[in-house]
Amino acid sequence: MSMQSVWHYEHHIHAIDAAYVRRQLAAVHLIVEHGRVAIVDTGSKDALKPTLSALAQLGLTADAVDYVILTHIHLDHAGGAGLMMQTFPQARLVVHPRGAAHMVDPTKLVAGVIQVYGEEAFRRLYGEILPIDERRIIKACDGLVLSLAGRELLCIDTPGHARHHLALVDSRSHSVFTGDIFGMSYRELDTDDRQFLFPTTSPVQFDPQAMHASIDRVMAFQPQRVYLTHFSQLVDVRRQADQLHRLVDAHVAIAEREKDAGDQRHQRLQTALAAMLLDEIHAFGCRLSRDAAWAVIASDVELNAQGLAVWLDSGH
Repeated sequence: MSMQSVWHYEHHIHAIDAAYVRRQLAAVHLIVEHGRVAIVDTGSKDALKPTLSALAQLGLTADAVDYVILTHIHLDHAGGAGLMMQTFPQARLVVHPRGAAHMVDPTKLVAGVIQVYGEEAFRRLYGEILPIDERRIIKACDGLVLSLAGRELLCIDTPGHARHHLALVDSRSHSVFTGDIFGMSYRELDTDDRQFLFPTTSPVQFDPQAMHASIDRVMAFQPQRVYLTHFSQLVDVRRQADQLHRLVDAHVAIAEREKDAGDQRHQRLQTALAAMLLDEIHAFGCRLSRDAAWAVIASDVELNAQGLAVWLDSGH
């Protein structure tokens, strides 16, 4: 795979490899307008250095950043927010109203992640999560329009992956920055310039009905491109939306089938999801071996299984 770490797209949109866990797993996006910058999602602490490097390549300084925008507060998207806000003195943090308090006082957020991953893994991946001054936070209610040097960025409420999830509509580029609500598409799985897309049902707030509605809401803006945190520019958006709806339903069908599996439920969910997605990847025409494809999606399958179990236990 190429060692490229910055991707430059049309309309002054740039993607940076967030250096999170492995290459091309998570992206930090920059939108640049007349020398002013909006950062969309921050990755973890390890994303700051490549972000500063990308800004320097573009001839921009830390003072050029007007907004740090979080699609949601899961730490692969928001773990570096406090560090970035410390580094970019002019920036305002833009976050869903449901997530704002956790950015001011991240204690509960950190405790929840440590409960899932353990203290050692948490420190390795995220280090210290720095609190952010409430006076620097913009609570992005549905319909809020941000102005980046006159370029309008519309915040829309997009639950389904998390109740504190927003997407960002950029009418200038006819695109939407979708965080995790429009799924994940890893470049290793690309085939003949086509991209494989699948949903994330990770814990703890997966809601399939809301996810379907949010996908439709994104599509109502007729985007020519969407930008995913995992991983960056997605094309052929109409076909991808249809695929995403189908695979959300396939995840739910597996969950419903295994809901009464007792102590075996998690393992059965994981096994069924793995088989379904690997079959989909093979049918898509991906040239990776089954083992190589599994290496790309294994951690997501584990999280998707966990999220489906939480959804089943919630009584939906």
